[in-house]
Amino acid sequence: MSSKARTPEQAIRSRRIRLADRRAAGSLLRKAILLILALYVIFGILFGITPMKGGDMKPKLSAGDLLLYYRLQEEYGRNDVVLMKREGSSYVGRIIGMPGDTIEIAEDETVIINGKSIIETEIFYPTGPFPQATQYPLTLKEDEFFLMGDHRETARDSRYFGAVKKAELKGKVVTAVKRTDL
Repeated sequence: MSSKARTPEQAIRSRRIRLADRRAAGSLLRKAILLILALYVIFGILFGITPMKGGDMKPKLSAGDLLLYYRLQEEYGRNDVVLMKREGSSYVGRIIGMPGDTIEIAEDETVIINGKSIIETEIFYPTGPFPQATQYPLTLKEDEFFLMGDHRETARDSRYFGAVKKAELKGKVVTAVKRTDL
């Protein structure tokens, strides 16, 4: 026998090894496809990730923080922090006005909802109206919300662009990864 000749047992073992390698490669490929599919469902359908732009929500959220938001939110409530898209731009704001509410911003920078001043214990900036923007009192329609940023002096929110339609809300912010924590 030559040095290259193999016994039947060696040939069988060699085939088994090649077959096991193919099975392992196929299994790895299936797992990779399942992982990609799971990530697509989680981050393409259920949740979204976006960076916080600007300082509209200071001090709670700062520019550069990563926001995780739930895309399939159907019901929104007062004080929910939401992501809104309008004219190709994204904004983050807190819902302060619900459908049917009447909103006013008084000369003394008080926010009035349905004739009652609201007390906002975690807002540290004056709430002034933007000149020549939204006209008050503003009564929200059935599918409209009134959003305000927490940094009231500079936030671009419903005082600037008016009521927000439910279709413009892209999701409710679930959590934020602070840039300073990275």
